[in-house]
Amino acid sequence: MPSQPPRFPPCPIRGVRVLHQKQNCAPQFALIVVDFEPAEAEGVAFEVAEGLTVEYEPAEELPRFFAAAAAGIEEHLSLPEHGVVAAARVVLRQARADAFGSSELAFRIAGCLAAREALARTARAESCEAQP
Repeated sequence: MPSQPPRFPPCPIRGVRVLHQKQNCAPQFALIVVDFEPAEAEGVAFEVAEGLTVEYEPAEELPRFFAAAAAGIEEHLSLPEHGVVAAARVVLRQARADAFGSSELAFRIAGCLAAREALARTARAESCEAQP
């Protein structure tokens, strides 16, 4: 009988900071800081920290940016090569957006990079106590 893949994250991973910045004729910019916490249910439950404020106009675009970051996290964690089952509560603690480069694509990429960094932190740690 095959064993179940490990659940991710095995313990809280706090303060995963990602700056996605690309400068060219189509600039991209997204900065996010997220916490990954173990959840009982499988999947990724994404939430924005209470009281989070981001100076960006038009402010109506921010929920779409945050949803794109969540989609990027979920997309990256679901890749079969990681060999994990996502069971995570992800909390967006900080975010920055720029009028000349922020987009749903930039935040989706930032979400993928945040998930990659969280997976790397888990792989580097010998135990949950070793997490930064």
